[in-house]
Amino acid sequence: MPRKAATESLADRDAAEGGVAAVDRALSLMSVFGEGDASLSLIELAERTQLYKSTVLRLLASLMHAGWVQRLEDGRFALGPEIARLHGLYAASFSLERIVMPVLRDLVAATGESAAYHVRQGDARLCLYRVDSPHPVRDHIRAGDLLPLDRGTGGRVLTAFDPVLGVAPGGDQALYARIRADGYIVAVGDRLAEVAGISAPVFLADGSVAAAVTLTAPVHRHRHAHLEAVLQAARRLSGKVG
Repeated sequence: MPRKAATESLADRDAAEGGVAAVDRALSLMSVFGEGDASLSLIELAERTQLYKSTVLRLLASLMHAGWVQRLEDGRFALGPEIARLHGLYAASFSLERIVMPVLRDLVAATGESAAYHVRQGDARLCLYRVDSPHPVRDHIRAGDLLPLDRGTGGRVLTAFDPVLGVAPGGDQALYARIRADGYIVAVGDRLAEVAGISAPVFLADGSVAAAVTLTAPVHRHRHAHLEAVLQAARRLSGKVG
């Protein structure tokens, strides 16, 4: 049985109703880093959170594994690279949303189908923004969902225009070369048999790929004529995102 701390911990004093105690404690470790705290020792972390050092060490093991915390050569602990990655997404979302969402709404208004903005995240793609079709029958991807890079038109575009993945040896290289030559992809059933997609790349000012604009529809409503609206949306966004 774990010992009960003589002093109530920071996490216990501010526990989430209906939450998980271990998560509250792990987050309390993150919250005690303050301005000017480049790193903290195990003792400092234990004192600030009012947790036992043994408990702090177990929590730190999980946080380090996920990249939220890193252990320095002198044995002290600092915030990890995952913080910087999420901060970048968080900061970018405010400026990007004002640019991307109006374009996606216009694309949905023009076609009646669902529009999304995908970015690469590691070995997957993240649906960063999404506007649903007004039709009740549609695919149900949501903003924040992670999807494969090697299936679905959005993933195909991000792969094709990636300077490494797009030319790596593999069975899909002819497809990726065609996507680069055409500047888009139209496919039926590439990720889900009943869904068709149209995707085009969005470029940064330096010409590298930033994202993919994707229009999805049930196969029975798919119209190749919607391609021009997708290309126009991608052109509107290219050079404006970063």
